Amino acid sequence: MKVLKPILYIYLLFIWGCQPQGTLFKDALCIENISIIDPEVGLVSNQTVIIKDGKILKISDSAELKLASENTIIDGNGKYLIPGLWDAHVHFAYIEDLAPRMFDLFLGYGITSVRDTGGKIDFVKDWKDKALADPTKAPRVMIAGPLLDGHPNVYDGSDAGHPPLSVGLRSIEDVTQKINELDSLGVDLLKAYEMLSPELFAKIIEQGKEKGLKVTGHVPLSMDVISASNLGLNSMEHLRNLELSCASNSEELFLERQRVLATDLGETGSQRRSKIHDLQRKSAVENYDDVKADEVLKVLAKNDTWQIPTITLNTMFTERYFEKEDWKKSFTYLPDHMENDWKKGIEMVMTKAPSDFDRQYTQWKLMMVKKVHQADIEIMAGTDCPIFYLTPGLSLHEELAVLVRSGLSPLEALKTATVNPAAYFGLEDELGSIKENMWADLVILDADPLENIEHTKKINAVIKQGRLINRETLDELLKGTDQ
Repeated sequence: MKVLKPILYIYLLFIWGCQPQGTLFKDALCIENISIIDPEVGLVSNQTVIIKDGKILKISDSAELKLASENTIIDGNGKYLIPGLWDAHVHFAYIEDLAPRMFDLFLGYGITSVRDTGGKIDFVKDWKDKALADPTKAPRVMIAGPLLDGHPNVYDGSDAGHPPLSVGLRSIEDVTQKINELDSLGVDLLKAYEMLSPELFAKIIEQGKEKGLKVTGHVPLSMDVISASNLGLNSMEHLRNLELSCASNSEELFLERQRVLATDLGETGSQRRSKIHDLQRKSAVENYDDVKADEVLKVLAKNDTWQIPTITLNTMFTERYFEKEDWKKSFTYLPDHMENDWKKGIEMVMTKAPSDFDRQYTQWKLMMVKKVHQADIEIMAGTDCPIFYLTPGLSLHEELAVLVRSGLSPLEALKTATVNPAAYFGLEDELGSIKENMWADLVILDADPLENIEHTKKINAVIKQGRLINRETLDELLKGTDQ
C-alpha cells in the first residue's frame, strides 16, 4: 500500500498538468489585449473579448481574465476593435449587374449592415432574403422597396441615369395599396420622394405610423422642410432641398415651385425636377440666411428628423475622391466591363472643371453638416453607392472622413455608422456597440481611428455574426476569388 501512494501522487500531478492553465471557452473566439472603441464609451485598453454562438459572450480586462492556451486566441496587442460599420444609404438595384458583388465588397471593407433606400421590391427583397439565409457571409440588409413618388415619377427607367427605382402614385388609394403591399412583403422602412403632392406625402407618413415603419426621403418640391418635418418625416436623405428652406427668399422660391409644378409640359419626372433645381438651387445658396437656417434646424431637432447627408456624394464633383489611389484600386474589384465604364465616365468628368458655384455649393454642404451636428440632430453615415462611381464599401470610409472634416470628432463620426443606424431600426440592444450579449459584428483595425479617422481603412479582420474573416480572406472577397 505504501508503494501506491507515490504512484497515485505522480498520477495526480500528471492529471493536474494536463488541465488548462486559465479559463477555457469551448467553441469560442477569444480576442486578447485589444483596445475597444465603443462609440458611446470611447477607448478602453487591454480588453479580452469572448465571442460564442455569434454573440459577444464576455468582455473583461485582460489582466483579470487569464485564458487557457487551448482557446482559439487572437492577439489584439496594438490593435483596435470597433463595431461593424453601416452604410445607411445604398442601392442594390441602381446597377443590377453590380449587385452580386456588393455583399463581398461591403464585408471586404468592414461594412456589416446596410440600409437600401430604393429599388424594385422583388429585386431588393431577394438580396435581403439572401442575407438572412447566410448571415455570417453577408451584411445585414434593411430595405425600403421602391421610392414612393408622385406623378410623373423621377426614377422611371427613362434613361440609364434614372433606372426604374420608383413607383408613381396618383391617388390616396394608390398610396394605401402600395404601402399595404410593401408591408406584407416585409420592408423595414418607407421612402418618400420629390414629386409627391402634400396630400400624398401626408398619407405616406400616416400609413408609416400605422404600420410601425419609419419614413425617410427627399422633401417633396411641393413642400418646405418645416412642413414635411412637422408631418412626421423621420429622416432626410442628402440634405436634399434643405437649401430651398434656408434662404432669405424661401417664400418666393416656394411660390415659384408651385407654378412650375402646376404647368404640365409633358416632361419626365427627372426633367421637371432638374428644371426646378436649376432654377432655384443657386439662388437659394446665394441667399442663404443663418437666422432662417437656425429656425429650420430647430424644428428638425424638435421633431427628431434625422439626417443622412451623403456628403461624399454631394462633394464628389469638386473634391474628386475617385482620383485617390485607393479609389482607383477599388475599381479593379468591379466586374471588368463596369471597371472600364467607370474609368471612361471619370475621364469625362475630369474634362470639366468645377464652376465657382459648384465650389460654393460644396462649402454650403460642409457648413450645413456642421450646423446640423451642432443643433443636436442625429446623423447617419450613408453614401448612395454605387451612384456616381462610389465603390460599395470604400465609399463609407470616405464618408466618415468628410464628416470629420465637417466638424464631427472621429468618435462622433463612428457613431453615425454604428450606434445611430442600429437605434434607427430599434436594434440598439443588439447592434452598434461592443457589449455583452450583442451580435458580434466587429472590425479589427491595425491603427487607432480616434487619432485619424482614415485608419478605419486599416482593416486587419472582420467578424460577421461571430465568423472571423481574416485579412487574406478579405482580400479574396474584394478580388472576387473567395468561394
